[in-house]
Amino acid sequence: MKPRLQLLVVDDSAVMRQAMIAICRRDPGIEVSVAADPLIARNKMRSNRPDVILLDIEMPRMDGLTFLRQLMATDPIPVVICSALAGRGTQTALKALEEGAVEIVAKPRVALHDFLNESTEMLIETIRAAAHARLLPRRPPMIIEKRHSPDVILPAARPSLARTTRKVVALGASTGGTEALREILESMPGDAPGMVIVQHMPEVFTAAFAQRLNQTCRMEVKEAADGDRIVDGRALIAPGNRHMLVHRDGAEYCVELNDGPLVSRHKPSVDVLFRSVAQSAGSNAIGVILTGMGNDGSTGLLEMHTSGAVTFAQDEASCVVFGMPREAIACGAVQSVHSLGAIGGAILSANERMRGR
Repeated sequence: MKPRLQLLVVDDSAVMRQAMIAICRRDPGIEVSVAADPLIARNKMRSNRPDVILLDIEMPRMDGLTFLRQLMATDPIPVVICSALAGRGTQTALKALEEGAVEIVAKPRVALHDFLNESTEMLIETIRAAAHARLLPRRPPMIIEKRHSPDVILPAARPSLARTTRKVVALGASTGGTEALREILESMPGDAPGMVIVQHMPEVFTAAFAQRLNQTCRMEVKEAADGDRIVDGRALIAPGNRHMLVHRDGAEYCVELNDGPLVSRHKPSVDVLFRSVAQSAGSNAIGVILTGMGNDGSTGLLEMHTSGAVTFAQDEASCVVFGMPREAIACGAVQSVHSLGAIGGAILSANERMRGR
């Protein structure tokens, strides 16, 4: 008989601990134990080492970030951060990803009954993805000073323009993607081609994630707003719980946000973004599928490939979870596979080749 996945929930909220027990009872392959703080958790781990830890941030006696740092230094175990959607906790949760956590889930803001009904599948998938995660060495972020040039006011685009030299780079990621995206974007020059990004992440966290990247990247990085233009030197990150699509506007590209249903079990969905890029940009696009569980993005990337776009996937050795790239490769959507450290260079090289066409 296959052993059950061992989950340890570390949270000072009795309601949250009971919620996790109720959720895991719906999956016979997961066995859950609980601890009210990291010191209790540490004692339990001596006799029963978990496969995954679901960790709160603010707790008595020891905070979650301190516990995470100690854990990663002595006995690395996949950690999923469970955090509230506001204030200092949001920034601390993102700091936890830099310290080695593999994913963030949002603490419920609704009644427990509604939370169980709405979030069970997502939470179980996240826990299972974390159990398969490969814990990779972390590189601390570097804060840089940007020299902002004056805003350029573009003339109104004319729909009659048939051709454009602008390029669109579309990236999709899930588990492990926050650190993968950070490495790629930090390698980009300030005039890199415009980028649109879907990272599976709860709402509110995407804005904080974009702000954090904007401090460490030469490009401008921001959470996308409806109607934002895709221009060189800017990366737009889809807001949590909103789909992001790319549209052609004359010689320019812009993004549209919508509140449609889940696609490929996600919102934002990588498939939604990639399909819109295939339709709007065609051979003027580069598509990149990064680390993550599941198959979101594989169908959309195939459409990009069919439309003439250049398509890349992250290789297995550098992925935290190889699910999304594996599915995209298997369906024939990927032209070439690169390590995480080589993807930034591959994007820039492809952009230069496309300029010379």
